[in-house]
Amino acid sequence: MALRAAVKPPHSPLKPFSLNTLSISSSIASSVTGDRLAHKLFDLFSQPASLRNPDELQNLGRSLRPETVEAVLKDLKEWKAAHDFFRWASWQDGFRHNCYTYNAMASILSWAQQRSRLRPLVKELVAQRCPVSPGALGFLIRCLGNQRLTDEANFVFEHAGDLNCVPNSYTYNCLLEAFAKDGKVELMESRFREMVGDSRREPDKYTLTSMLQCYCNSEKLDKVLDVFNRISDRGWADEHVFTILIVSFCKWGKIDRACELVERMEKMGMKISEKTFSVLIPGFIRHRRVDKSLVMFGKMKIYGFRGTLSLFSVLIEGLCEEKELRTAMDLYLEMKKDDISPDVRVIKNLISAFCSEGDLTTANWFLEEEGEKLDLGSLVLLYNAMLNGVVKHGDVERALCLLRAMMDSSQERVYEGDEDNLVRIKRAVKPNDDSFSTVICGLCKTEKLDKALVLLNDMIKMGCKGKLLMYNDLINALSNMDRLIESYELLKTMKEFGFVPTEFTYNSIFYCLCKRGDLTAAIELLKEVRSQGHVPWIKYCTIMAQGLCKNGKIKEASCFLDDMIQVGFLPDMIPYSVVIDGMCKTGDVDEALELFRRISSNYYVLDVVAHNILINGFCKVGRLQEAQGILKEMLEKGLVPSVVTYNLMIDGWCKNGMIDEAVTCFSTMVGDQKQPSIVSYTSLIDGFFNAGRAEDAIDIWNQMREKGCAPNRISYTCLIHGLCKCGKVDSATFYLQQMKNCGHEPDTFIYLLLIDSLALKGNAVKALELLKEVIKNGGLLNNGPKSLRLMRKIALRLYGNASTSLDVKFFDEGRNKHLN
Repeated sequence: MALRAAVKPPHSPLKPFSLNTLSISSSIASSVTGDRLAHKLFDLFSQPASLRNPDELQNLGRSLRPETVEAVLKDLKEWKAAHDFFRWASWQDGFRHNCYTYNAMASILSWAQQRSRLRPLVKELVAQRCPVSPGALGFLIRCLGNQRLTDEANFVFEHAGDLNCVPNSYTYNCLLEAFAKDGKVELMESRFREMVGDSRREPDKYTLTSMLQCYCNSEKLDKVLDVFNRISDRGWADEHVFTILIVSFCKWGKIDRACELVERMEKMGMKISEKTFSVLIPGFIRHRRVDKSLVMFGKMKIYGFRGTLSLFSVLIEGLCEEKELRTAMDLYLEMKKDDISPDVRVIKNLISAFCSEGDLTTANWFLEEEGEKLDLGSLVLLYNAMLNGVVKHGDVERALCLLRAMMDSSQERVYEGDEDNLVRIKRAVKPNDDSFSTVICGLCKTEKLDKALVLLNDMIKMGCKGKLLMYNDLINALSNMDRLIESYELLKTMKEFGFVPTEFTYNSIFYCLCKRGDLTAAIELLKEVRSQGHVPWIKYCTIMAQGLCKNGKIKEASCFLDDMIQVGFLPDMIPYSVVIDGMCKTGDVDEALELFRRISSNYYVLDVVAHNILINGFCKVGRLQEAQGILKEMLEKGLVPSVVTYNLMIDGWCKNGMIDEAVTCFSTMVGDQKQPSIVSYTSLIDGFFNAGRAEDAIDIWNQMREKGCAPNRISYTCLIHGLCKCGKVDSATFYLQQMKNCGHEPDTFIYLLLIDSLALKGNAVKALELLKEVIKNGGLLNNGPKSLRLMRKIALRLYGNASTSLDVKFFDEGRNKHLN
């Protein structure tokens, strides 16, 4: 029989050849000899290769024609047999495959998903320059497209001229469909432009549908809407087009848009298929739109489609997650009414959800309703769901009580609770590893470690091992409470049960050791961590370095990092920076620089923070040139100094009386497009005052305000202090009032400094008035030696001034009350 590929719409599903898809050649159908030959070859190739008679095959091969090969391929159901026959036919003298035999083989291989054999078949067809009709070429391209072989589909299309074929609209539609399935947007657009460039090939509904599918698969929303509008304007929008768009919107989480399209379909008299409903409802649930999924479920029932177990299950699970428990119960009852038996997953979700809300009565009702029908393994799953729900509700003690009842359920037990929350264990149900893990993890979270350890021992006595997560939670909780010995014992236990400690396990214990500052034990643990292929967490290494440095053990901190390298771990820059900072704070800047150099040479290009730490260290000890050298190194390494970097240098120059260098550094910072901070301005103001350049200090203050940098308490204090030192008492008084108006309360020392300046300038009345205000507000309480010395100095000045003699008694009382 001769079979031919029929032309189909490009969105229809590809099926194996049949009499409906292939036309019968009348000349071959009437040939008895051809029919007998086909039957004979079918019988031979339906047998194993070892049973085929070579001589008989050779004889039959002399009469072989393409129509016969096509008929045999159609009847052979097994792809390997069909492929053997196709290859055998290729080797027969005088025989040559035509486009229909190639297509028959391609259809079989595509249906069997044999991509590795489809590829050489296409290359062979092109190499043989086999003449192909536009319809046959389109059919071959669809076979390739169904297996996402878009490169091969494009390849055979490009060689259409070698195959004596001029592609028509159908051929292009098949190619565009293949590109759409594989999301090849650029190829699709290129071929579409090529297609519309010839007036003989008019794009039709199937063309635009393929483009719509391709843009949907690539999530190109603007182009999706453009193509859909073009389809709608031509009146081509059907159920298939709408479904493509609705399902895509659902996938993208645009649930409201998908629902709008559903309503539009309904207004146009179109119906959604049951398959589409089965995609939309779970999709809406995934995007937490339970409300819309229920609307779709209602429409599905109106259309006469019956809910399935999988749909009920996903709806109930979504409702439980959203705590819509009444609606979940209604769906459960509807299932029962429709004679759909809920599976363990449905009941498990319901029990866990009701327990999570503290409704044990309803949860127990589900147990009694469904528990009798289940085997013991499934029943344990439901009790575990109850344990999990109770723990989630925060009632770990009740969960523990229920677990104890499960452990001793040889007779009917009542789970301890109030009269509205009784759980009856009517069948012996032995808890498993999940049961114990759930409760033990809950006890760990509520820091009831002693009870958790007792339960762990009881679990082991029952022959259970628990879960890895349970051991990790226990070890972490014990380590956080500095119960190190028990952590190690538990680590040993979990290993004995065959659990492999994770990175979290080891780092929990490592954290405890780092908090303790136990160098020896930490390094020993790291050796084991290394052998297991895990790494220590940076934050814990940093805690160790910080703790040691804080206690003055800088060398030990440095040795710890060296030991880490010996073990096989390269510490992060952060703990190294901590150690360098510790050395700088103790004045060991040379040692800090040596460590800095060693790290830079062997391990890291240290970051800006590490450079800042070293710059700060050198500035603190007055070695400004070396600090400047570090800044220069930063620039040579390509690091960009931060505002903090410049501030450190500016402050260092100022504190060492080198105001001109500080101004130069400030200018460099501005030139590097760095916005000076309040710290930058305050350091310069202080430096100018220390250098006796009050006018320059005021200019910087005004510049700071003009740049929109609002003064803070420290900057006001610096300004007032400097003005007092320079004898500008009136200005200092003005800025003191401005400081208070801005909501920054001056400290007592600034008040006293201004009072002393006023007294020194001869304004003893104003000084005494301000002092009274300070005493009245309790500003003389709890002050340091520096303030006390200044107050005594003020007292002497005021006693010696005649204008304040009448107030000596008042001042004496205040002084005796607050200075003694």
